[in-house]
Amino acid sequence: MTLPDLPTTPDTALLALRPQLATALPAASEPTIGDFLHRTLRPVLKLQNELLLLLVADFVREHHVAFAGQDAAARQRTVAEVLGRNVKLRYTVIGSIIGLFTQAEQQFYRQHRSEVNRRILELATQRVQSQLPALQEHIGTQAPV
Repeated sequence: MTLPDLPTTPDTALLALRPQLATALPAASEPTIGDFLHRTLRPVLKLQNELLLLLVADFVREHHVAFAGQDAAARQRTVAEVLGRNVKLRYTVIGSIIGLFTQAEQQFYRQHRSEVNRRILELATQRVQSQLPALQEHIGTQAPV
């Protein structure tokens, strides 16, 4: 039995972890926020999907946020409020995403921090809102951390 070739650099390893998403973006000499969103943020958020659901579920459970008796629209508003207002949760989510950036992506992030943070939270909110049944399952089955 032979071992598979391991990535040679941390950046290569990080890129190898990410799911491949179908994007039809032209190669740009100077990356834009839109390019960064499609080439970096979407794959990293998809990779971290389960962790994102667990983070929100833990927060909802630990802070006794009313969630179980709400209809879908109210649950979506609750998710948006939780991710929009709680600074600790916001930075935990942001950190779980930027921790998987390559060195070049970290440089881009430092130059565009506020816009990238806004987009991370926007995408994370949409991702959690689109998976309310899975979120409810995590809320009901996981023990508080």
